[in-house]
Amino acid sequence: MKRMFSSFTRLSRLAIAAGGMALLVGAMAPAMAEEGSVKPERQSWTFWGPFGYYDQAQLQRGFKVYREVCSNCHSLKLVAFRNLSDPGGPEFSEAQVKALAAEYKVMGEPDDKGDVNPRPARPADYFPLVFPNDKAAAAANGGGIPPDMSLLAKARGVKSGFPGFIFDVFSQYQEAGPDYIHALIAEGYLADETKDKPPEGIKIPEGKHYNKFFPGNVISMVKPLVDKQVEYTDGTPMTVDQYTRDVATFLMWAAEPGLAARKEMGFKVILFLIVLSGLLYFTKKKVWAAEAH
Repeated sequence: MKRMFSSFTRLSRLAIAAGGMALLVGAMAPAMAEEGSVKPERQSWTFWGPFGYYDQAQLQRGFKVYREVCSNCHSLKLVAFRNLSDPGGPEFSEAQVKALAAEYKVMGEPDDKGDVNPRPARPADYFPLVFPNDKAAAAANGGGIPPDMSLLAKARGVKSGFPGFIFDVFSQYQEAGPDYIHALIAEGYLADETKDKPPEGIKIPEGKHYNKFFPGNVISMVKPLVDKQVEYTDGTPMTVDQYTRDVATFLMWAAEPGLAARKEMGFKVILFLIVLSGLLYFTKKKVWAAEAH
């Protein structure tokens, strides 16, 4: 009994210490998130919540923005052309994907002499790199290396702090990346760099730009979008706000193409467990009905 009490005491102390560390980390998190940057506002997305889904038309618009603007600097190396026709994604036709892939060049297989020459891409190929290596990327972008966008929407995020992260678990908040991407491009830059100035105390080196949502507030990327830059043919407003929502949705799909299927399966599993629990309860009552309690 004494040994059990001693073990229980040690476990209690560990639990209290862990709780204290959680409170400390939680208390520090908001300061870490706000250091040198502003916390983006949460936006409304179709893929939010347990019944979230990707809007096909929005994904196609987002891909158009990526292809015409973002792909000048950012690669999409983990996405294959054929993925653009997958169910739940942009769902381009096979003919469209084949034609799109053929516009890109990838390195082919060695010929009889061992030489490797470029060839038109096929649907099974992945999007080729924009730059062959980081040094080439840095040289072309003033020292900055544009990140690959394949997982960008999942890699970027916003720290909620304590107790916010607890509520995020129950609300299934997973849209921090898209929120950040939207805010960074649509609201982070100065309206006019020739007239507007960054807050006092922030110095922007030559060739760099101020962005209130970027950590440190100094970003190498010039504001990439302006109104009416990318033409939409479906009547959707051609504004920076809409462009960033569309491309953020596309990047979320690129990072997690199975999101809608996962949420649908999760709902089915929860429903199954509820029904199973009910069946087990009534089975237990039936089996033990004749026994005195």
